Amino acid sequence: MRKITIGIMTQEKIRERMLAIAKGEYKPKPGEPKIWFTSMKSLAEVLSDENRALLKTIRDTHPESITGLADITGRKPGNLSRTLKTMSHYGIVEMRRENRHVRPIVKATEFQIIAA
Repeated sequence: MRKITIGIMTQEKIRERMLAIAKGEYKPKPGEPKIWFTSMKSLAEVLSDENRALLKTIRDTHPESITGLADITGRKPGNLSRTLKTMSHYGIVEMRRENRHVRPIVKATEFQIIAA
C-alpha cells in the first residue's frame, strides 16, 4: 500500500500553482502533493476516523461490490457509494467496474499532510 502526500493551500494558491504548471513555468518536484485540499476542515471530512476505518476494512476484506461492503460495515449502500465516490475523486479509492458490480479498491491507507 502506498502513502499519498496531501497538500493544504488556499483555492487561489492552488489555482496559481496549476496555471504555472500549465504554462511550463513550474515543474512539480517528486514527493510534492498531487492531491490538494483548501482547508484542514475539508481534509478532515474526507479522512475522518470513520472513513479511515472504512479504508482499512476495504483493504482487509477485499469486498466484491459496494453492496458487499455495506453488508460488512452495516452502512447503507447509498451513503457508502457517496463516500467512496468522494474518495475516488481524490485518488484514495479506485472504483473498478466488474461485470454488473462496482468494486472499491483502496489506493492508500497512509497519508502525509503538508500545509502550505
